Amino acid sequence: METQRKGNCAEDLARQWLENQGLKYIESNYSARTGEIDLVMQQSSILVFVEVRYRKRNNHQSRYGGAVASVDLRKQRKLIQTARLYLQTRKLGGLAARIDVLDVSGSLSEPVFEWVRNAIPDCG
Repeated sequence: METQRKGNCAEDLARQWLENQGLKYIESNYSARTGEIDLVMQQSSILVFVEVRYRKRNNHQSRYGGAVASVDLRKQRKLIQTARLYLQTRKLGGLAARIDVLDVSGSLSEPVFEWVRNAIPDCG
């Protein structure tokens, strides 16, 4: 399976998993000049921007750290800017928001999820 298709599959699995955790789906692949947000979800009154990271190997097997560790400072800045732009353009400035990272690892037929809530502070 090609990389893009694997990424899309991982995002679909992430969406389903988060919905099973009680979050409500808003939209996928929000794109702006500042970057892209994989999933926009809602948990109670909080808007949740989710960066989905897929790695075939789980965190314990990876030499370079897990998917969560792959969200470097540059990517964090882009996510913060994009989340702020989303809130601004949708006129949702008063809504509480956070950025989570969801690590999807293992095979896509039996994925393992690691959810880091508020992984990147200062989005709102």
